[in-house]
Amino acid sequence: MSEIKDFQDLIIWQKGMEIAEKCYYLTKSFPKEELYSMVQQIRKSSASIPANIAEGYERRSSGDYARFLNIAQGSINELKTHLLLSQRVGLCEDKDIESIIYLLQE
Repeated sequence: MSEIKDFQDLIIWQKGMEIAEKCYYLTKSFPKEELYSMVQQIRKSSASIPANIAEGYERRSSGDYARFLNIAQGSINELKTHLLLSQRVGLCEDKDIESIIYLLQE
């Protein structure tokens, strides 16, 4: 097993980055009128996941790290809600979000 030297070595951060990347690609196909609403919400909440993991890790205190992991979990729930709503209102289909939803549940 390799040594963790910084937050980029954390598997949870790597998965968070994968989720955010998938969300950015997904929202590229959304209608332009959604740019400042659903697109912005999905991108912000998805980017918040790895950002909070990284910030918490750098605090070097287990209490702070746990707090930032809880914030990241909140962003996961927020993102899942935005994705499911996007699917319900026809901005995307089940097949478009299933890989992201799967990663969110791992």
